[in-house]
Amino acid sequence: MAEIIQRDGTWAFDGTTVRITPGLHRSVPLFRQTYGEIAVPLEAVSSVVYEPERKRGRLRMRLREGADPLLHATGGRLPDPADPYRLLVDIDRAGVAEYVAEEIRRALLLDQVPKDPTKTYLLAGPPVPVSVRSSDGTVSFDGLQVRIDWSDTSDRVKRATGPRIIAVGDLVGIEWLPNSGYEDGFLRFVTRETAFSKLPPEKDPYALDLWGSARRDLLTALVATAVTARLPHPSTRTGDDHAQDRPARLPAAVPRADHHDVLLRRLRELGELHRDGVLTDEEFTMTKAAVLRGF
Repeated sequence: MAEIIQRDGTWAFDGTTVRITPGLHRSVPLFRQTYGEIAVPLEAVSSVVYEPERKRGRLRMRLREGADPLLHATGGRLPDPADPYRLLVDIDRAGVAEYVAEEIRRALLLDQVPKDPTKTYLLAGPPVPVSVRSSDGTVSFDGLQVRIDWSDTSDRVKRATGPRIIAVGDLVGIEWLPNSGYEDGFLRFVTRETAFSKLPPEKDPYALDLWGSARRDLLTALVATAVTARLPHPSTRTGDDHAQDRPARLPAAVPRADHHDVLLRRLRELGELHRDGVLTDEEFTMTKAAVLRGF
């Protein structure tokens, strides 16, 4: 067993799996603490290095492309402190860090682990159900459906459409950009019908506009990752035809109860908002189309 325990977290390698546990110190980002322990199988690892610096060094792990739904969902946009595959190391523990890195590299060599992209996710991602409250609303995922409940501060077009419910089988992808504190971010759920939508995140009823606490909004990556882990692996994609690469393992779209009365009520409410001048002609047309797509 090769192990290093730091205030930033713990890495333990038993020859087949690297267990990464975030530290509990207040300096550890909320995202890493919430994501929790990650078990990385050796076959998912591409390389491990220790990067020494004057005061503190860092262990850094690189995973094989396609191995981790978290890295695919976030597209390399996670802020460096929130990266779970990075461990800050006190300078007096540099020798231990070098030892852990060398043990993992030796195992990679002995097991002849390839460095080429994987054809399936080798890490499971966060467990479900998972729910995150963001600046634009609350997004939840139970393994079969995504649900978005808008907040009071959401755009009126979004609030007029009501809660958004999307079955996994209707999704073709996820788009995620973190809120940096200087620029807004977003979490967008892409369906066949909305794949070419040009709506900005603040008005898109299939997207959360992330403009509040960057620390809290970063947690939306948990939902993005959980959903990504249940979508077809990137290796199954054929060009940009997303509709034809749905493997049989995906759950079918969840059957819906008769929503006819709900649909009529929503349309009546939108008509009243339009007549009262709350919604412009353009907003009414856009919102009506979103409601009809949702049903």
